[in-house]
Amino acid sequence: MALAGDGVALRLCLDRIAPARKDRPVPFTLPTLETAGDAKNAAAAIVRAVADGDLTPSEAAELSRVLDNFIRVVEATEVQARLEALERKASQ
Repeated sequence: MALAGDGVALRLCLDRIAPARKDRPVPFTLPTLETAGDAKNAAAAIVRAVADGDLTPSEAAELSRVLDNFIRVVEATEVQARLEALERKASQ
């Protein structure tokens, strides 16, 4: 029906292929993140923004998940670097 020009059917098909976004960009700038320790400052900024009413609790929860992922990546790369250093030392 969509191929025949039925607008409603076409809209239904497009909604399945490319659904409308349910979230929006969050107007919040995280502090610079380079180390896992920087995440502490970012978490404090997120809590402050919720307290000030700049972020909703659900927006803060999403940003906290971003921080959690960042911390995991940093920790994984640090573990990898330590492991490589130990392997180099053991092979000497």
